[in-house]
Amino acid sequence: MKDKLFGLLEPAVTALGYELLDVEYAAAGRHSLVRVYLDRADGGAIGLDDCERASRAIGDLLDAEDPIGHEYRLEVSSPGFDRPLRTPAHFARFAGNEARIELAVPVEGRRRFRGRLGAVEDGRVTIEVDGREWRLPLAGISKARLVG
Repeated sequence: MKDKLFGLLEPAVTALGYELLDVEYAAAGRHSLVRVYLDRADGGAIGLDDCERASRAIGDLLDAEDPIGHEYRLEVSSPGFDRPLRTPAHFARFAGNEARIELAVPVEGRRRFRGRLGAVEDGRVTIEVDGREWRLPLAGISKARLVG
């Protein structure tokens, strides 16, 4: 569902001048939650007016397309301190910052990493954890966020 929502929402969000950072979907019976994280494409800070504008457009699109098929609550917000990282450009932009990364498939028996982000090269991101440098495949990352 997350991928379906991302694919549906990204063109509309981009047309508004924002970058779609992440979409979270939590099914809770008949009352699901769709949480959308945005950033400004021009690098500025997301404000309340931006969230309201995007929320109206996203809500209208979800109502028209009805991908969920039942009642849901929509939340649109800025990324905050625990900003999601999704693209190689996100990881490169925040090199030197502390992040949490979770892999879909373990590397050397480990799925969770918390440390300082390094370079992004050849489809891998470097993260230093407890003095050891790990090179993690970007394609294998299931979740990544900055640590605020």
